Amino acid sequence: MTETIYLNGIAVAPHHLAAKSAKNVLQEGGNAIEAMVAAAACIAAVYPHMTSIGGDAFWLIHEPGKMPLCIDACGAAALLASIDFYREQGLGAIPVRGPLAANTVAGTISGWKRALVHSSTTWGGKLPLARLLADAIRHARDGIEVTLSQHTGTATKLDELKAVPGFTYAFLKAGLVPQTGERFVLPRLAATLERLAHAGLDDFYRGDIANSLARDLERIGSPIRADDLARHEALMKTPLALKHSRADLFNMTPPTQGVVSLAILGILDKLGLSDARPDSADYVHLCVEATKQAFLHIRDRFVTDPAYMTVDAQSLLSSALIAEMAARVDRTRAAPWGAATHAGDTVWMGVIDNAGRAVSFIQSIYHEFGSGVVLTESGVNWQNRGTCFSLDPGHINALSPGKKPFHTLNPALALFRDGRVMPYGTMGGDGQPQTQCAVFTRVALHNRHPQEAISAPRWLLGRTWGKPSDTLKLEHRFPQEVFDDLKARGHDIEWIGAMDEAVGHAGALIRNADGTLVGGYDPRSDGAVAGF
Repeated sequence: MTETIYLNGIAVAPHHLAAKSAKNVLQEGGNAIEAMVAAAACIAAVYPHMTSIGGDAFWLIHEPGKMPLCIDACGAAALLASIDFYREQGLGAIPVRGPLAANTVAGTISGWKRALVHSSTTWGGKLPLARLLADAIRHARDGIEVTLSQHTGTATKLDELKAVPGFTYAFLKAGLVPQTGERFVLPRLAATLERLAHAGLDDFYRGDIANSLARDLERIGSPIRADDLARHEALMKTPLALKHSRADLFNMTPPTQGVVSLAILGILDKLGLSDARPDSADYVHLCVEATKQAFLHIRDRFVTDPAYMTVDAQSLLSSALIAEMAARVDRTRAAPWGAATHAGDTVWMGVIDNAGRAVSFIQSIYHEFGSGVVLTESGVNWQNRGTCFSLDPGHINALSPGKKPFHTLNPALALFRDGRVMPYGTMGGDGQPQTQCAVFTRVALHNRHPQEAISAPRWLLGRTWGKPSDTLKLEHRFPQEVFDDLKARGHDIEWIGAMDEAVGHAGALIRNADGTLVGGYDPRSDGAVAGF
């Protein structure tokens, strides 16, 4: 492959216009945070089935010579959202779609605000908010070209979404699914972004927009109220860390599954994954078995809103616990698997600026189109992350008013021993830790270029965007002998497409020790790497 090297700045996103928006901000003298806000706003307009400003977001931020930091922009359950609230309506589970699925505050905009405060006070960021939102406003108002991903997602999910308030008006054209290549506009979203650009991001929670959101949410039957929005703030935190033999690894704190992504890589380091030929049956088997251990012994036992956790998340990455899980892995036989897994869609994006500052960022409305609710006044598509709550009071993620939901989202960062810095990540529910595993190990253990690491065939244990079964899925570019070997080891396995969205839209950027910049985007998406 031909390697493109940049010197001054680089960005990656699952839609090329978002990557371009970030690059343009960098070229105008903006820093990595400012560029990421531009990309985050832009992608809400150009990839509307995958993300929205009505969802949550998480940031992992690195500045050379300093420890990374992270931002939790996750919204909590409404104060009216209780187990009794749902049971009084005859429900045994929180609906996946509709107003009752829209039960948590959307934290994304608060994360933009918190990051920009850090940008201005610590990095000297000066670009006005109106500039950072300008590309998103233009695309939402003037129109985008419908992608195959948007067309397919709309067509596939129409039956379950067409009765949800606001969906057909926002996402259909004259009552029909938009065709690939057609022009698609979001004028109400454009107007909302324009209001934020002039009134400030806090208006989403404590201003005219907040009042509009609360009116619409209450009118359609959501439990969210103005007080829920007004209480919300994004939080600056210290990320979780793992010392790997090749790098110091960082990921997001709970309520995300960042601890799971780190644990998988720790287990594989103990198992000596570097001895396995990349993309061989041994390689996939060990990665899958490490995933099972991390899901069963960490995620499903401990990960929830940190205010409700019984252990410190960092302690779950102790060398002793990692070694215990590694010792349970049978190199020749698949462990039983019947655990519940989480579907979901998301966008991950990365930026590195000319000072070497890096951002790993993830923004989501959970399922494609989130709850499906599109608010009349603002055009905001609201998330359904609250469906991760259980109505069983004894469940670790039992619903409680003001509690944060479990999140599959987790942006990642690697600081290599040789001086390289790599922000990386993916969308894809429970596929996120698995794809992060594939990208990191291919780069770290086998010196793959990030583009090669991302483009290579991947696997998925469990369900994710568009794939509801809990089998082990292999992209149909693996050799047949790998499939047969894994089946013989006891994996419940099936083929999926050769280049399948089910394994996620991944991305990675690397700043080498000499300051040069390279990156990789996912050909399964509509993305790009943009640099200069």
